[in-house]
Amino acid sequence: MLSSKAGSDAAHGQHSSYFLGWQEYEKNPYNALQNPTGIIQLGLAENQLSLDLIESWLARNPEAFGFNRNGKSTFRELALFQDYHGLPALKNALVDFMSQIRGNKVRLDPRKLVLTAGATSANETLVFCVADPGHAILVPTPYYPGLDRDVQWRTGVKIVPIHCSSSNYFRITESALEEAYQQALNQNLEVRALLITNPSNPLGTTLSREDLNLVISFIIAKRIHLISDEIYSGTVYDSPAFVSVAEALTEENHDEVSTRIHIVGSLSKDLGIPGFRVGMIYSNNVDIIKAATKMSSFGLISSQTQNLVLGILSDREFITSYVRENRKRLKRRQEMLVSGLEEMGIECLKSNAGLFCWVDMRKLLFCNAATTLFETEKEVWAKILSEGGLNVSSGLSFHCSEPGWFRVCFANTSEQTLNLAMRRMKQFVESRRRRRSPTKWFLQLILRHSQPER
Repeated sequence: MLSSKAGSDAAHGQHSSYFLGWQEYEKNPYNALQNPTGIIQLGLAENQLSLDLIESWLARNPEAFGFNRNGKSTFRELALFQDYHGLPALKNALVDFMSQIRGNKVRLDPRKLVLTAGATSANETLVFCVADPGHAILVPTPYYPGLDRDVQWRTGVKIVPIHCSSSNYFRITESALEEAYQQALNQNLEVRALLITNPSNPLGTTLSREDLNLVISFIIAKRIHLISDEIYSGTVYDSPAFVSVAEALTEENHDEVSTRIHIVGSLSKDLGIPGFRVGMIYSNNVDIIKAATKMSSFGLISSQTQNLVLGILSDREFITSYVRENRKRLKRRQEMLVSGLEEMGIECLKSNAGLFCWVDMRKLLFCNAATTLFETEKEVWAKILSEGGLNVSSGLSFHCSEPGWFRVCFANTSEQTLNLAMRRMKQFVESRRRRRSPTKWFLQLILRHSQPER
């Protein structure tokens, strides 16, 4: 017999269409030679565009991946216990990398860094540190479906959504923050933190200084914590430039709140190595660092992985060229997806970061009196998967408050495969439009969400 926690699916989110789409893909994955009619994966935020650069570096530096250094075996060194909570040299290299990604506008202290097995572990650890079961954390919508698992499942903490609107490009507003906070109070939930993702997953946008100052002012007023998930900070490929909450703190001299602001980082998106499970927590709060360090014992990074990553990050010349080239490749691939969709009459939210686009497919929702718009969105998602042979992610799985939005990833496949995906999508769109024409509900939907928010 399982424990109640092990047997419970509540708050895990595994039955979301986000994960169900992955399951269908895994049953029938596309392969140009072995399964050319299979499902193409456009629902995975994975950066495969620059792995060749790292492979080339490894070929030039085989000792980094092997068990030798200067001709001597390092097997025993790596096989036995090392610094339990992370190599000091790796922490130094990581804060240097984080500073570089942030334009060297902030200086980070390696003593304030905790290593974790990926950002999933980092987010959950921070939630354990700042909240107890029955407390609430505010999260702007749309947000990454995995946060339901990371924030809620084992911690017993509840997410209260901050509903953002397409009328202002899904920016966070003061009224939306206050409404979510009041909603939590109405549910007898004590709000302990606000969690933001910057750059945003799924929007592919960065928060401005104005946005960050609004968020910081809010947590000061409410006396709560801020968790800033910045795992996509190295994927910013266009203006405006990325502004970290660490930079905003320095500029506005928010010393009084610095111990309540915590940053989550990772190498999964920036270097495209999610399988290595390298995540981190950065905080000015000594108690948070102590608690997170103790909790990190349940999710350590292997010694071999730490040494390999240390070798890569220590090559400053390579890292500088990698970051520059990776951004160019991301920009080209994003433009390829956007232009391909525009040819079909489908628009995307303007984005400058991430591995995906937030795609407006509201024109493809045809509703009748027996169905809701969100039910129609589910139908469109299922048909894109089954008829179009494409796994994209529905906005509903990201808790978007408006139906008809989808996240489409562009960096986890080859250019040839993405071209095929665009041809399949075009066939689906044309077929969908032949069946029905948009009715007056679409105009009403646009009007409903076109009023600007303050």
